[in-house]
Formats: sequence, structure tokens, C-alpha cells
Amino acid sequence: MNAKFVADVGGTNIRLAQVVNGQLTAIQKYLCNDYATINDAITAYTASYPDLDFRAGCIAIACPVDKDLIKMTNHHWQFSKAALKEALKLDWLDVINDYTAIAMSLPVLADDQKEQIGGGKAEPNKSIAVFGPGTGLGVGHLIPASSGWQCLDGEGGHVDFAPVDETDVVIWRFLTKKYGHASAEEVLSGRGIVQIYQAIAEHSGRFADLTDPADITERALLNRCDLCVATLNQFCKVMGSFGGNLALNLGTFGGVYIAGGIAPRFVDFLKASEFRERFEYKGRFKDYVAAIPTYVITEPEHGLIGTAAYLEQHFKG
Repeated sequence: MNAKFVADVGGTNIRLAQVVNGQLTAIQKYLCNDYATINDAITAYTASYPDLDFRAGCIAIACPVDKDLIKMTNHHWQFSKAALKEALKLDWLDVINDYTAIAMSLPVLADDQKEQIGGGKAEPNKSIAVFGPGTGLGVGHLIPASSGWQCLDGEGGHVDFAPVDETDVVIWRFLTKKYGHASAEEVLSGRGIVQIYQAIAEHSGRFADLTDPADITERALLNRCDLCVATLNQFCKVMGSFGGNLALNLGTFGGVYIAGGIAPRFVDFLKASEFRERFEYKGRFKDYVAAIPTYVITEPEHGLIGTAAYLEQHFKG
């Protein structure tokens, strides 16, 4: 029986699944370090299903994909797309950026795979934005097209950090002194949490002894450290401002989504923060963005879901 597979590749794990009638099945996770090449990992998966003849595949991976040679940023794997297709004996193979996959998942996420923050209601077939604080800051936009959905790639995480309140100014000065430039990624990321913490501590004459963003976040959620609480509150406020800017860029009345590994850990805290107030704090365009909903993606396999959506839209075999 002919079959299709999808893969979501990160620096630590590779997740693989089959796509049957547009739905994921047989999801498996492997450690990248257990395999010398991506070919070996995919072959280990396909060999587990000897009755299936895999003819098509799509791989989402966290690195540039515009050339035939793919070199992972956070792992030693590298491969030629053409050579991998031949080695796996596929009729069709595509390799997409991980944020293309995340963006493609958004129109097909069910209500139980996301959590809405604040008001607004998504309009069908309207532009969508997504950003994801994690190791870095990923950004993507999705627009409706005649063939389905079109993902707009870019490097939106590296735009200038735009201060809105006095604490933002403190953070901006701290980052500018440290790097000579303050980008959004240096605030909205794991290291960004640490740098917000350090900036507020320095400004208030306090000792900043924590260096792990998970420790800062945990202490904030347990209300064990007022400096950590202030840090996480400011992080949420900056996320709101950044998300509101994305909403204005393309009129994303389909919604603005938060992906990445950080925000899903404190959805209740985010709801209680000033995230949504800052999202809507756009002067004369407050009412414009107030109509746009914001969500946190809570589905852990949204990368595979989006890769499957991309495969279904583009593979016509």
C-alpha cells in the first residue's frame, strides 16, 4: 500500500508520522543523536511498517531550506534534498522551514488545541500571524491564496525592540549597552527572560543571581520572588506589543498565534497579565486590533500537523 510520511526535525528529536486521509497516525519520536544521518532515522521509521510503500514525504526542519544542501543549525545532520529523495526511493519530497510548518497548522487547529487570550473572533480566510518565543524568536504570516494558504517567510524576530513603557526603556538601554543594538529576539526568548531580569535588577540596584529562564519563570509562577514576577509580567507585556505589531502589519483578522516552548507553560499567568492590554495599545487603531483574537498553541504536535497540511496542499500524486 502506498503511504506518505511527515517529519518534524529539531536539534534534539525527530518526530515522524504517516498521513492518512489528511490525518496524522503512527506518530513516533526518535533522538537525533541515535542516528548518524537523517536518512538512517527516517529509514528506521519506515522499516517499522514493512507492508507500506512510502512514496511521498515532507520534512520540516529548523534551518534555512532554500538550497539543495540542508545544514542543521543545532545538530550535525546535513543532507542533499535530491540525494535523500533518491535514497528513500520517493516520488515526491519537500523540505520546509519549521515556521512554515507551524504557520500551516494554524487554519486546521481545533479549539482544544489552542487557548484564546482575551477577546476578538477569527474571520475565515483572513491573514494570520504567528510568533514563537523559544531558543530564539520565530515569526510567520499566512495569507489565503487561490491554491490554499501561502506562508510568508522572513526574519521578523530580528526587528528592532520598540519600548512602550518605562520598564521597556530600561530593558532597551541594558541591551543597547550590551550589544550595541536591541532586537525583539533579545527580549522575547529564553535568554530574553534572563536579560529582562538582569535589566530590572540592575536598574533597581538589586543582585541578579539567576541565570536559567526556567528558574525565573518557576519562581514567578510560585510567587516566590517579586523580581521574577516583575520579569515575567514584563515579558508578557512585550509579547502583547509585539503581537499587536504583527496584527497591524497584514491586518491579521484570522488571528495572532503564539507558538514556541515558553508561553504554553504559563497560560493562566498570561491571561492574568497585561498581554492583551498591550496588544490593543495601538493609539487610534485600538479598535482595529481589539477585533483580532490572540491564541496560545497548546497542541504539542502542531509542527507535524502543519507539515501534513503542507504535504496535502502541495503533493498532487
